[in-house]
Amino acid sequence: MKSIDVTLNNEAGLHARPASMFIREVLKYSSDVKVIKDEQEYNGRSIMGILSMGAIKGSKLTIICEGIDESEAIIGLKKLIDSNFGE
Repeated sequence: MKSIDVTLNNEAGLHARPASMFIREVLKYSSDVKVIKDEQEYNGRSIMGILSMGAIKGSKLTIICEGIDESEAIIGLKKLIDSNFGE
């Protein structure tokens, strides 16, 4: 299991386009992905779960990946978040 703490710095947070980009990145990997915000756990493969999180600019998230490609998944998701989803 690998985990990383991140802070969203993009203007839209994880809404609409950034959320769909997050899901597309997660679906590249076979590992289970969970996102924790405010002590609540969300399925990283569920667009409804990600959108319901209400993650806005400045939100602090913990991303947990578990599986055969967990290291690659953490790296890919961190790169996406660090890029501010291309904004």
